[in-house]
Amino acid sequence: MTDAETAERALRCLDLTDLTDNCTDQAIDALCAKALDPRGPVAAVCVWPQFVVRARETLRGSSVRIATVVNFPGGGEDVGRVTDDVQEALADGANEIDLVLPYDALRRGNPAIAAEMIEAVREMTDQGRLLKVILETGELKEPALIEKASRLAVDAGADFIKTSTGKTPVSATPEAAEIMLNVIKASGRPVGLKPSGGIRTLADAKIYLDLADRIMGPGWAKPQTFRIGASSVYDALIAAIEGRASTAAVGTY
Repeated sequence: MTDAETAERALRCLDLTDLTDNCTDQAIDALCAKALDPRGPVAAVCVWPQFVVRARETLRGSSVRIATVVNFPGGGEDVGRVTDDVQEALADGANEIDLVLPYDALRRGNPAIAAEMIEAVREMTDQGRLLKVILETGELKEPALIEKASRLAVDAGADFIKTSTGKTPVSATPEAAEIMLNVIKASGRPVGLKPSGGIRTLADAKIYLDLADRIMGPGWAKPQTFRIGASSVYDALIAAIEGRASTAAVGTY
């Protein structure tokens, strides 16, 4: 596969993201314009809950889905607050919920609260809407804990498991993604993978596409089962599609 073909594949699997602290309506408009690029479109935009309505209006009639984040980025343990936030996001028009696992509870040896939260949000996220569970693998650190979190999320009904919020020192890593893919494969359930945070170049994106191809089989990684959570990789993918050299974009996500 050529670089341009790989870039096109990655672009269609992109959750184009703006979770910056100073995000504005104008930034969301620009994000949605990029999402609709004819070389894509991307799979989804991922925005703060307060921008879901604006994104919905801007993307109306397109295939681009609207993802938003809850329990983000800290991974708190208040299930009632999280379900209230999910209800509001769905009412505003979100198609996908990216839920941060209460990862600190898991580190303390209390997986029950994490399972309860995922199951509660799962019950609400229906009718073709997706639940993506963010494990925050850079904070879990230990392979055994990443595997445990992956299994817990899959067993509790996640449609996708996602590496990271992009707000911690360590975001997506190939090592974490490999553990997560092996859990998905062993589960036998149709669960997707979303590496996110720190993916800035075509080479970065290709690492995760190649991992998915090796573990899950060629062709498995498509928008229904594979997403890349990023904002700064977009320009690099467009440059590769157009046959231009690209310098890595600067960005935290």
